[in-house]
Amino acid sequence: MILEAGVEYVERFGVRQLTMRRLGKELGVEAMSLYRYVHSREDLLDGIVESVVDELYSDPEVTVEPVHGWQDYLLRLAHGSRRLAQTRPQVFPLVATRPTEAPWVRPPLRSLRWVESFLAALTGSGFSERAAVDAYRAFSSFLLGHLLLEVSAMGADVGPAEEAELRPPRPADLSGYPLLREFQSLLSEDRAEQEFEEALEQLLERLETLRS
Repeated sequence: MILEAGVEYVERFGVRQLTMRRLGKELGVEAMSLYRYVHSREDLLDGIVESVVDELYSDPEVTVEPVHGWQDYLLRLAHGSRRLAQTRPQVFPLVATRPTEAPWVRPPLRSLRWVESFLAALTGSGFSERAAVDAYRAFSSFLLGHLLLEVSAMGADVGPAEEAELRPPRPADLSGYPLLREFQSLLSEDRAEQEFEEALEQLLERLETLRS
């Protein structure tokens, strides 16, 4: 109930207006009573992001396995992410910017469950470990860039994010995610420069096709 109210508050007023006191007033309770359920505003924001990302699981068009092949799986996941961003345009920038469970988890598919599902879908469809990780990175970058532009056009606040409270990183619990344990070293590699160059090259090739 608190997280649902937080999501709706951010959609109505924006994240910069969200405080425990204001949310408590919205719920008709004292702010102090909220601290029994969420320890701080930072925890509230993390919970809001997690609850919104989890909405993908209730999208009837999205599948967690490649029932009709890996391309269909990715198409459904991409369109589901877009519907989520369109439905929650003010929350989506939080999805894009809040610290993730592990440094190699990328928004907007920022839950361990979704990364595990993604890697299982692709490796089970013939992708090598390296190719599956590269696909996860490319797919995440594509979604994030397009969807942030889209919610910005819808009036979402995508300006400089509020600086998150500095907290010591918590090691992600990968006990239930065998592929994440197996692929962790690949996922942790810094390939930003190579990804940028490859994406740029592909863009130029597409533009050449348009010119022709």
